Amino acid sequence: MDKEGCVQLLREKGQKVTNQRIGVLEVLSSGGDCHLTAEEIYDRVREKYPDLGLATVYRTIQLLLDLKIIDRINLDDGCARYGMGRKDAKTKHHHHHLICLSCSKVFSFDGDLLETLEEFIQETDGFQVVDHEVKLYGYCKECQQKMRME
Repeated sequence: MDKEGCVQLLREKGQKVTNQRIGVLEVLSSGGDCHLTAEEIYDRVREKYPDLGLATVYRTIQLLLDLKIIDRINLDDGCARYGMGRKDAKTKHHHHHLICLSCSKVFSFDGDLLETLEEFIQETDGFQVVDHEVKLYGYCKECQQKMRME
């Protein structure tokens, strides 16, 4: 997402357009599948806005989470990571994650194969699932190649 896209997104959500908010959105949207910690976001945004404070980044992240513009993922390593949220507001669930145990890269995938299970749970238990999180751990293609070569 370019700067104009960030500005438009914030305005659509009824928010002030500040350089800090634009900077955080630009960093997250340019990261592709990358999920960054608050500190990594801070470091990258400071390259363009050197006067930015870490507290401002945390407040901006919280605002963007509240507005459902970005998503948070917890990899059970004590660090929350953030990435751009769902592109389509009609999408029922968040995207899912593939986590490499070797290089720690996180990849997203959009396939939601749990809808049938959720329907079954609704029918049998009367429990309505409104969201879920899937994290699959394994080895990315690059790490598999390295392991085969070793």
